[in-house]
Amino acid sequence: MDFKKLRKIAGLSLLTSLMMVTAACGSAEPKKAAAPAPAQKTEQAAAPAAGKGDVLVVYYSASGSTKRVAGDIAKATGGTLFEIQPDPAYTDADLDYRDKGSRVSKEHDNPSLRDMKLKKAVPDNFKDYKTVFIGYPIWWGIAAWPTDVFVKANDFTGKTVIPFCTSVSSGLGDSGNLLKKEAKGGNWQEGGRFSSGASAKEVTDWVKTLKLN
Repeated sequence: MDFKKLRKIAGLSLLTSLMMVTAACGSAEPKKAAAPAPAQKTEQAAAPAAGKGDVLVVYYSASGSTKRVAGDIAKATGGTLFEIQPDPAYTDADLDYRDKGSRVSKEHDNPSLRDMKLKKAVPDNFKDYKTVFIGYPIWWGIAAWPTDVFVKANDFTGKTVIPFCTSVSSGLGDSGNLLKKEAKGGNWQEGGRFSSGASAKEVTDWVKTLKLN
């Protein structure tokens, strides 16, 4: 055996092995550098939630008008929406006030029937909100009674409460004051009334008058 050739072959093999290890390490480095990327994306995605997290916009909507106004208020304030949902929900037939036998007519005639169950009575993290809007349609001159159930179920101590209503012709009337009497605490404001066809600009302009910032 020629030992010089053997040493040469061994040297070449060792050099080749070292080159392969170096190449492998070099290709792994970009993967390590790229690892933090998902965390950065997560932080960016979470940023909008930071907004104005101390405003809650609560609403009960029978026809969709109050829901739309509540959505406009949430956009204007950066607030969180919470829908009051009776359980069971009202059907179209239930809401036919012209029918004396409908659910809503019976509840009007017999106030004890208004003490209904809600799918969820207390919003998540309710204690963390400083300002609470409460929206509802006007039924027979007062707030739609699912709203009363919500108000009775929550403690508004230390919060600013701003009622708002939607109606075809009726004003806010005494609805806000009646809710205030049923509530546990809260700094209740006068509130506002919107027609069923109120524009987003009308709602936004009203929110600006409240000077929440």
